[in-house]
Amino acid sequence: MSFFANEIIDEEWGNYFELTGAGYGALIAVMVALLLAACFLSGRVEEGKKIRFSTKQLVFSSMAMALAMVTSMIKVIDMPMGGSVTLFSMFFICLVGYWYGLKGGLMTAVAYGFLQLIVDPYIISIPQMLTDYMFAFGALGLSGIFSKSKYGLFKGYVAGVLGRYFFTFLSGMIFFGSYASSYNMTAPVYSFLYNGAYIVPEALLTLILAALPPVRKGLDRVKKMAV
Repeated sequence: MSFFANEIIDEEWGNYFELTGAGYGALIAVMVALLLAACFLSGRVEEGKKIRFSTKQLVFSSMAMALAMVTSMIKVIDMPMGGSVTLFSMFFICLVGYWYGLKGGLMTAVAYGFLQLIVDPYIISIPQMLTDYMFAFGALGLSGIFSKSKYGLFKGYVAGVLGRYFFTFLSGMIFFGSYASSYNMTAPVYSFLYNGAYIVPEALLTLILAALPPVRKGLDRVKKMAV
């Protein structure tokens, strides 16, 4: 992995990998490719004609990713071993699935996982990288399952958050379970409680905010603009 990442030896925290310039370049290329592919593959049908590429979708998806990235840096609670309660960052990625459906939502969410990896990488192995970034953040795109159902925004957000929770739980149990003994817990219990400590509060606060009538009206107006 020396071309894309170099191994760093750390006796205190354990070994991890640091991305090289080529590694960052490859991640950026994949992220852009995923966004473009999402706009092609989730094209809509209007008046019997298939729309193969939507510039509007690219703009709104990119905007949602940018807002999610900025708000993810505003940390209300910052956990000691990674993870934080942010300023509703998961919500912006779930919006893409709500706007454009499952395919567009998943691909944009995975692209966001690559963006998170570019901005704040922590890699101890390829399986851990995939689970923590591509799968966990990508699961937010599950919001697209409910894009056409009643109360789809709320149901989709819950589905996306639960998906992310599942993969962060797996990562914590498998790759960081050794920390559980410090708290006299088993690895599954430790991971469940640790990850729930920041994902659940943010999710609850987001649902409360999104349920406010002025916010709901604003979100409905944004959806009409996006689609």
